[in-house]
Amino acid sequence: MVRALALLLAQLAAAPIVSETVETGERRPIDLATFECRDISRSTVLQRVCYDRAQQNLIIAINGTYDRYCGVDSDTVDRLLGAPSMGQFFNRNIRRQDVGSRYDCGG
Repeated sequence: MVRALALLLAQLAAAPIVSETVETGERRPIDLATFECRDISRSTVLQRVCYDRAQQNLIIAINGTYDRYCGVDSDTVDRLLGAPSMGQFFNRNIRRQDVGSRYDCGG
């Protein structure tokens, strides 16, 4: 048992670290290395929330599709994560209706 655990730890230490990449609705891959991601289990709308505080970029997964929102301040993300209904908060305060609207990433 100890030998198997030691072997497993050695294999993990030797494995290359690969960051995760997702494709957003913009049809371009986004490397999530600088994002803090959370899988969401308490929302029927949001599946995953990833946020890069330095760049103020928010990536949200809904129905397996990722969308990017730019210029989202950390207070808005904190309120999203703490909202009684994350889906309602997202729809009212973050979701874009049109190109060029709030949190649009400019193509």
